[in-house]
Amino acid sequence: QVQLVQSGGGSAQAGGSLRLSCEVHPYTSKPYCMGWFRQAPGKEREGAAVIDSDGRTSYADSVKGRFTISKDNAKNTLYLQMNSLKPEDTYMYYCVAEVDWWGGTCLASLPSSRFLYWGLGTQVTVSS
Repeated sequence: QVQLVQSGGGSAQAGGSLRLSCEVHPYTSKPYCMGWFRQAPGKEREGAAVIDSDGRTSYADSVKGRFTISKDNAKNTLYLQMNSLKPEDTYMYYCVAEVDWWGGTCLASLPSSRFLYWGLGTQVTVSS
């Protein structure tokens, strides 16, 4: 069982920055694919950024060059640094994880059903 504890997010002006954090419990030495999905009301969840246990990252085209995903293995914490925010980045953001990842390449375009573990979500609102 994996528990994901999210923090961060909130409100920002367009062009501003926010950082999301996700503590992953317990530590795992197994291969994994972890990342951030986002969802607007009435819309499907979409992948924003993911990272695998080898440190390879994948981003949705809409956030590439503006968002950076990273993982601090000493703290067992996943981060999403969001810069140059736009009003269209307004979503509920979810930390996601799948461990024992033998299921192919870890990509932001994977369907949400590929991830078993989900955080509770944190709202990000960007005003113009």
